Amino acid sequence: MEMVGQQRIEAPRDTVWAALNDPEVLRQCIPGCQSLEMIGADRMRAVASIKVGPIGAKFTGEVTLSELDPPNGYRISGEGQGGAAGFAKGGALVRLVADGDATVLSYEVSAQVGGRLAQLGGAIIQATAKQMAGVFFKKLSAVIKAAEAPAVVVAAAAPMPVSAPILAPVAAPAPPLATSGLPMAWILAVVVAALAGFLLGRSGSENASSWAGLAFGLLVIVVAAAAFEFGRRSLPAPVVVIDPALLARLTGTAQQP
Repeated sequence: MEMVGQQRIEAPRDTVWAALNDPEVLRQCIPGCQSLEMIGADRMRAVASIKVGPIGAKFTGEVTLSELDPPNGYRISGEGQGGAAGFAKGGALVRLVADGDATVLSYEVSAQVGGRLAQLGGAIIQATAKQMAGVFFKKLSAVIKAAEAPAVVVAAAAPMPVSAPILAPVAAPAPPLATSGLPMAWILAVVVAALAGFLLGRSGSENASSWAGLAFGLLVIVVAAAAFEFGRRSLPAPVVVIDPALLARLTGTAQQP
């Protein structure tokens, strides 16, 4: 089987040459390659799983580089055994030509197959070889491009300056302290008690009942007012209802029937 072709790679020739001599790069690019290691200055051992038509097999072989002419090219040759599937051996002449910032890679391949692979016919083998070559060069270009891509350094974001809030929190006004009305209530109670005692002391007069009723009424009014003031300052204001009839009866102002 003979195959000739070329591929343009968007990378300098020295870069392409270095990639073609890097076992790790070749391992990533060769279709089905499971391992590729250097076993000498110009020799590599490879293991690859390849499927040609309906036949698939794992090939193990060695590859030798010769006619080294860096960075212009070299010759690569090798042989692989695929067990019952057969064997494959051959070589390729690889040339690199600079084309501005890119490189044109040309190759001439000569290969032989035996065993069950030989029974597939040259057309199937030729189509498979071209497909594998296309995959190889596509991956090679991608690997080289990824290696040449400048590292993107992401600068750590500077901490945002902590600015004063636009609206400063306003503390809720403290509720007014409840002032107890107890002292005032006691003062009023004492005053009214004294007044009531004074009025009751005059109970011997002809208007004793009226004075007594008036004193008791004043005492009720003042105590109620003191309680109202106490509740207003310390507790929710209660509703105080005074029966006018009772007040009039207590004060003696109710009309006699």
